[in-house]
Amino acid sequence: MRVGELVALKWKDIDFVNQTISITKTYYNPNNNTVKFLLVTPKTKKSRRKVVVDEDVIQALKMHNEEQEKIIQQFGNDYNNQDFIFAKTERQPGYPIVIKMVQLRMARLLTLANLNTELTPHSLRHTHTSLLAEAGVALEQIMDRLGHSDDQITKNVYLHVTKEMKKEASQKFSQLMRSL
Repeated sequence: MRVGELVALKWKDIDFVNQTISITKTYYNPNNNTVKFLLVTPKTKKSRRKVVVDEDVIQALKMHNEEQEKIIQQFGNDYNNQDFIFAKTERQPGYPIVIKMVQLRMARLLTLANLNTELTPHSLRHTHTSLLAEAGVALEQIMDRLGHSDDQITKNVYLHVTKEMKKEASQKFSQLMRSL
């Protein structure tokens, strides 16, 4: 999921029963102004999609929802409740968090964990795709999950062949040559 799609998510986009997330909009805020943002339709028809998630994600969302409800009760009428999943909880509570904040929080967590601080939220999208490819998920399924309409984009930008896949290809070739 793109970070703009993540920030734009509202609770109505989550189907807890069927374990899906509907991606129908993206957050646009070039000036990082908390109250002046737009929710726009994604660039392509394929970008509008339902992503199937596992039970762990559903449980994490349920827990987050419970915590958010407590915050909403705490702020009362001062909470600008527009149903955003990832809403601010301090100044201007209820407004969606800005993308820059997602990037800054990720950088801070990477620093605390002594990990590569050059990673970005988009890097997670790349990693997710590579792991799906390594797990043998078909290109078409990966494209659908990412919201890509052109397989060339997925192939060129996202399908970074991992070391494990390279090793496996070498082993398969070696086995083939021995069997001849």
